[in-house]
Amino acid sequence: MESLVSTSALAAELSSPELVVLDATWYMPGGARNARELYAAARIPGARIFDIDQIADRQTSLPHMVPSPEFFAQQVGALGVSNASRVVCYDQHGIMSAPRARWMFRLYGHDQVAVLDGGLPKWRAEGRELVGGPPAPVAPVAPVRFQSAFRAGLLRGLGDLRDNLRTRRELVLDARSADRFHARVPEPRPGLRGGHVPGARSLPFGELLTPQQTLLPLAALRARFAAAGVDARSAVITSCGSGLTAAVLNLALAVAGLPEGALYDGSWAEWGGRDDTPVEA
Repeated sequence: MESLVSTSALAAELSSPELVVLDATWYMPGGARNARELYAAARIPGARIFDIDQIADRQTSLPHMVPSPEFFAQQVGALGVSNASRVVCYDQHGIMSAPRARWMFRLYGHDQVAVLDGGLPKWRAEGRELVGGPPAPVAPVAPVRFQSAFRAGLLRGLGDLRDNLRTRRELVLDARSADRFHARVPEPRPGLRGGHVPGARSLPFGELLTPQQTLLPLAALRARFAAAGVDARSAVITSCGSGLTAAVLNLALAVAGLPEGALYDGSWAEWGGRDDTPVEA
């Protein structure tokens, strides 16, 4: 399964019994928009909610950190996802939070997963079918058992980033805005310092998208990564504010035919929230 699917390809396969469509929209807490309310108002037929804050480690104060393989398996099994399922994730932004869901599936061993290019805005702009109103109870898709196969190589933690300060074996790409990267504006989460991990390079995720919120064409993606110092031999760690839009970079690397790299799950919420981690601006 390709990492990115078009709206036309998804529309042609909506009736497939092996297909599971997931709305993986996420908004900053406390904002005016509510992902569940907007899902209820308009969603792709058959879509179910992949709640990034729910399918997460509940024992940490850091936002939506990855859960145990067992918890992930239980949660996605309840959504009707089995190891035989083909999963398409979308979000209400275009491409913003759905890549996080895709990365999580891959982290737990499921490669039959893709992101809808352009997400719900493109689907809506093309006049494709939408469903509104509270969803009816969803019958489980058989089989509902999901067996996780954790891939540690796709994940990086605080210790890995500390080690990388010394070895510089991996290139850290930061998906936040350039203003946040250079501490020109305050962080949206209170209590975080401004700046970036020493040696990291700035690659705002929005620079990999067209005005229609689809991924740039392959050649343009490769050029953008090349400008950030990435080539076919690069080992990359992606980072952002909370480990969410970093996954847009991982998706774009895969689509560009480059090594997908790993994701620093704690991202700036962890690194910038400590007093024992070095920071550059």
